[in-house]
Amino acid sequence: MNTSVRIPQGDDTVKVELTVKEAMALAGAKFPNNHSIEVSARKKLNNIISDHYIEDNRPVN
Repeated sequence: MNTSVRIPQGDDTVKVELTVKEAMALAGAKFPNNHSIEVSARKKLNNIISDHYIEDNRPVN
């Protein structure tokens, strides 16, 4: 099964409000005593991305 993802207006900008710690966690900084910082940042990104993409399960010819 081929799954393709089309992103209409894929070059448009989106705004996500992150704390400085969340931005640092996404950039690779480690917070060993507080894993929830990275989890929170990823949830924010995933929410905005899921609002802007269409998953297309049609077979590719």
